[in-house]
Amino acid sequence: MTNDNMLAVGRIDYANAWPLFHYVNETAMAELGARVVAKIPAKLNQGLLNGELAMSAVSSFAYARHAEQYLLLPDVSVSSIGSVHSILLFLKKPLDQVREGVIAVTNASATSVNLLKVLMSIHLEGEPTYETMEPNLDNMLEHADAALLIGDPAIHASWRGTDLQVIDLGKMWHDFTGLGMTYAVVAVRKEAAEHCHDTIAAVHQLMMASKRNSLLNPEPLVQQACEELGGEPDYWRMYFRTLKYDFGERQQAGLRLYLKYAAQLGLLEREPELEFFK
Repeated sequence: MTNDNMLAVGRIDYANAWPLFHYVNETAMAELGARVVAKIPAKLNQGLLNGELAMSAVSSFAYARHAEQYLLLPDVSVSSIGSVHSILLFLKKPLDQVREGVIAVTNASATSVNLLKVLMSIHLEGEPTYETMEPNLDNMLEHADAALLIGDPAIHASWRGTDLQVIDLGKMWHDFTGLGMTYAVVAVRKEAAEHCHDTIAAVHQLMMASKRNSLLNPEPLVQQACEELGGEPDYWRMYFRTLKYDFGERQQAGLRLYLKYAAQLGLLEREPELEFFK
């Protein structure tokens, strides 16, 4: 079977999503007639939308914008209940000034940027100005009172010894709502679910097994993170232990509230219903 005829499955090429795919065997995927495509979230979002991918891990906000075209895989996500450690707001002024000041935001994640907007507008009742910039902390803070970084740049910046106040948006969301926050989901195009149901169901089981194995044996993930991203093993053990990869009621309730607030602020055209693959 050629690559063009295989079911294309998108994998987020960031450390926070590794557990969903780390233990997925490529040979097992090929036997199912499927292949994994690893890309950054923005390219996965576009690939799923235009049909290049049949299913993919995508940002929660990207899913919500086109939810009528997708189904969600149950029991898999990238979430946290409290601190997430890789979605961080760095402040050079007190928060009560930043909420009416200028915040530089990364150009890499609509989900995180809109989470910040929800927290600033609804939780803190602020009206800051947002400037989208490349994720470089020093450059961002030259032009703004605070800077939002996500992923590897956020992690690396958090390791630097600075006098900046650092706010974890996962923790702020949990303190505000009492709920978890879901940053990424696995979405399936509806026509793919209809035509390739059994293959998608089998891939789902491989991802579920990878999630379980990553919890039972995280050391290969820890070693890979140290080699590719730096840092100490204990940091990465804490990082992978803190993130949640289920998509149960607690995660769904947090996502629904986030999407409700996003629609309320006009960041989404409408609040979508969560429809699941069965």
